[in-house]
Amino acid sequence: MIHISNTDTRIGWIGTGVMGQWMCRHLMDHGFRTSVTNRTKAKAQPLIDLGATWKETPEEVAAVSDVVFTIVGFPKDVEEVYLGETGILKGAQPGSMVVDMTTTSPSLARRIHSQAKAMGVHAVDAPVSGGDVGARNATLSIMVGGDKDAVDALTPLFEIMGTQIVHQGPSGSGQHTKMCNQIVIAGTMIGMCESLLYGERAGLDLEVMLSSITGGAAACWSLSNLAPRILKNEFDTGFFVEHFVKDMGIALEEAGRMNLALPGLALVNQLYQAVLAHGGARMGTQALMQALKQLNNVA
Repeated sequence: MIHISNTDTRIGWIGTGVMGQWMCRHLMDHGFRTSVTNRTKAKAQPLIDLGATWKETPEEVAAVSDVVFTIVGFPKDVEEVYLGETGILKGAQPGSMVVDMTTTSPSLARRIHSQAKAMGVHAVDAPVSGGDVGARNATLSIMVGGDKDAVDALTPLFEIMGTQIVHQGPSGSGQHTKMCNQIVIAGTMIGMCESLLYGERAGLDLEVMLSSITGGAAACWSLSNLAPRILKNEFDTGFFVEHFVKDMGIALEEAGRMNLALPGLALVNQLYQAVLAHGGARMGTQALMQALKQLNNVA
């Protein structure tokens, strides 16, 4: 198993979007030599300017890395990045470690783990929660699934990116935990937006109202971080709606496999589908407020 050291451990990073660019930068700030690739090179340019080495494919990144991190968009992207013709497992060396921090399906995480293990490569699933703010401030919650020895070896790197790192169990457990997280957030988001609608209709000063309820039993991350954005009509930053809809779809699919009915999640998913239908795919999840305003004919 690799011993993590910022002088010897070579890092690979694939996916330099809203969150990935910050997570990678924290590792670079700690002195790790880093190779990167991304579907769009321009999005990786800030990291290249800071000293990261650009590679054309995931295979090339893996070939020169001891630990490869990925955080991409959708399960199909994860599958391509790991198992495609120029994927990570084409270039990964025996003894190296690969860590998928994308929120994806537990079954795909287990498949990657199985194929990697057959090559002598250690695969871990480690989705995160905390949004762009958590990524930027290195305060993410990281939910980890995989073999304990690999997770233990990777923990020093996780601690650079987050403050809550929990090994949930074997491969796929990190993704199942993230589904639990997203189910809670789905309910929280509709509650937060309906609260703001109610407060506005009742004639309350919403900032004053929030100063009370964010300190009580309703306190939560979404209320503290996303409600202020809604009050400023800031809907274009944060965790993208299209990615949240993807996550809810995975959770509903997994629930179906387990014969679970989740009507609350299904309702929120329908409302977010309305946001998608009105062109909100690349808005932050707080854009749910716009769908609820339309439902209530609120300007």
